[in-house]
Amino acid sequence: MLVKTYGYAVQGISATKITIEVNVGTGVNFFIVGLPDSAVKESQHRINTALKHHGFKIPGKTVTVNMAPADIKKEGSAYDLGIAVGILAASDQIPAERVSDYVIMSELALDGELRAIKGALPIAIQSKNDGFRGIILPAVNAAEAAVVEGLEVLYANNISEVIAFFKEDHALERAITNLEKLFVEEAYASDFDFSDVKGQENIKRALEVAAAGGHNAILIGPPGAGKTMLSKRLPGILPPLSIEEALETTKIHSVAGKTGKGGIGLITRRPFRSPHHTISDIALVGGGNHPQPGEISLAHNGVLFLDELPEFKRSVLEVMRQPIEDRVVTISRAKFSVEYPASFMLVASMNPCPCGYYNHPEKECVCAPGIVQKYLNKISGPLLDRIDLHIEVTPVPFQELSQKQAGEQSLAIRERVMKAREIQRERFKNQNTIHCNAQMSSKDLKKHCQLSEAGNQLLKNAMERLGLSARAYDRILKVARTVADLDASETIETSHLAEAIQYRSLDREGWAG
Repeated sequence: MLVKTYGYAVQGISATKITIEVNVGTGVNFFIVGLPDSAVKESQHRINTALKHHGFKIPGKTVTVNMAPADIKKEGSAYDLGIAVGILAASDQIPAERVSDYVIMSELALDGELRAIKGALPIAIQSKNDGFRGIILPAVNAAEAAVVEGLEVLYANNISEVIAFFKEDHALERAITNLEKLFVEEAYASDFDFSDVKGQENIKRALEVAAAGGHNAILIGPPGAGKTMLSKRLPGILPPLSIEEALETTKIHSVAGKTGKGGIGLITRRPFRSPHHTISDIALVGGGNHPQPGEISLAHNGVLFLDELPEFKRSVLEVMRQPIEDRVVTISRAKFSVEYPASFMLVASMNPCPCGYYNHPEKECVCAPGIVQKYLNKISGPLLDRIDLHIEVTPVPFQELSQKQAGEQSLAIRERVMKAREIQRERFKNQNTIHCNAQMSSKDLKKHCQLSEAGNQLLKNAMERLGLSARAYDRILKVARTVADLDASETIETSHLAEAIQYRSLDREGWAG
């Protein structure tokens, strides 16, 4: 008897339907064909033991399992449950009428327990698009898949519950997720608030500008000045995720197997990823024998924080250059290629020199001549070119540290950021590829960043007197446009331009001696 069940192969953040054809014929053998990897081939032993544990068995006949289309490699153990149900239906141990109405996916433990799979959300989205009635998953993946409206998401804890469902002896639980409630409860929640930061008003302002325009930023200062503390609070002043952004972000985390543990199902807060400086280039941008998203994709729609930037390997930093510009990572292999979104804000921190005290107001730098410049040269010019704001962080004086009055809350700063982003959304409403000022091209700069005669003269003087490099010109205009948006000004005034100029510390001639 021939029976068909269905699963999905995840490629990038999309899913492709896999038809699992099971036929039970004469003879005694077991075959799995259709380009399965070793994990899929090993499913026979997991399925056999799990079925025996619950009073069922693989029939003592020739069982042929074909996974189509044959040109797509089938990887992982998520097909266990679909193959097991197909074998039971093809051998008349359960009715076969309803098995093709559902997508059935889960890894099987030897005792029949259903274990989590990766990519439940993209699988559920594609299942709905392909017209399936529902999907059967392990309980741990249910909330994530239930984000998809119009799809019956059923979950079970072990294979006996799934068998009972198809024998109509037992109804499976249906997962339901209230998206609106999730956004109300989670979107504005934050573990870090700017009210915890004493002093540093100029740094808070710089990060507000960065958040308002989506600009990349680097914080330069001595140890203990608060660079990491300030950076961790940046996601709290970014606009909340839209439903579309939340779904796309969740899809990436789902493919990487990093959802489901909290039971929420949908990522409603902007990600904040902070990899250690020993990270490899593949771990940062993604890839591997079985391609997986890297840290820059996991930071999609959020913040990628690189602490102690010069300590990262040069090769690791250089592979970020193209994704920062294109906001997507393409991983190519001989027979296929996958794409992962990578639209993130890069926030980095660094000491100004190896000892950490160059330009310190009180402590003396002990680094030898030329060492400071050599330390800064660990960061290439092309990478630095993609960072809009260079922010100098100085230690907080004792008088400010001892103040009992709390600083401005993140929520108040976020309100101003959201108003500025709304102005930008209206400005770029006819351009699908641009959503904030940081993404403007040279053509957009000419259109939206017109300067007055006084503004042109100020920028000319700054370029000449401060020794600013040519690459700083466009960055200053973009940041000035954002400062103007925070003031709800249609034109870029000289005060907006002056503030933007001060955020180019590392471009100043002689800054590092």
